[in-house]
Amino acid sequence: MNKKRQSLSTLLAEIRACSLCAEHMPHGVRPVLRLTPKAKLLIAGQAPGLRVHNSGVPYSDPSGERLRAWMGVPPEIFYDESLVAIVPMGFCFPGYNEMGADRPPRPECVRTWHDRLFAAAPTFDLVLAIGAYAHRYHLKGRA
Repeated sequence: MNKKRQSLSTLLAEIRACSLCAEHMPHGVRPVLRLTPKAKLLIAGQAPGLRVHNSGVPYSDPSGERLRAWMGVPPEIFYDESLVAIVPMGFCFPGYNEMGADRPPRPECVRTWHDRLFAAAPTFDLVLAIGAYAHRYHLKGRA
């Protein structure tokens, strides 16, 4: 196994064990992401919702059904980790605000993990950045 892959494997294990912002997570921490060295497409969204938090499967909610329909991609391809990586800007469900909407992703995720993770990740053929947080990070001022 090459060093880049070992690094990616190690980082993913660290992320999945992360509890850095546990005190801010009313539903607890449960990092949800999918990434393998073979993936060609990166889907970068905001953060998991409560249904995804409960299932541990990215986009296993109505937003995922809508996204797959818009993309014209069946679930068996969408969830094929050798093709599609799913890396949200926040790995855990951040809870709801006082209006009942999802809170934004915690900033600790990006500061702690994203630069390191994407340095170790494969070069993607396509990045689908969904939402302002993903645009800001992945487009880095180019939009």
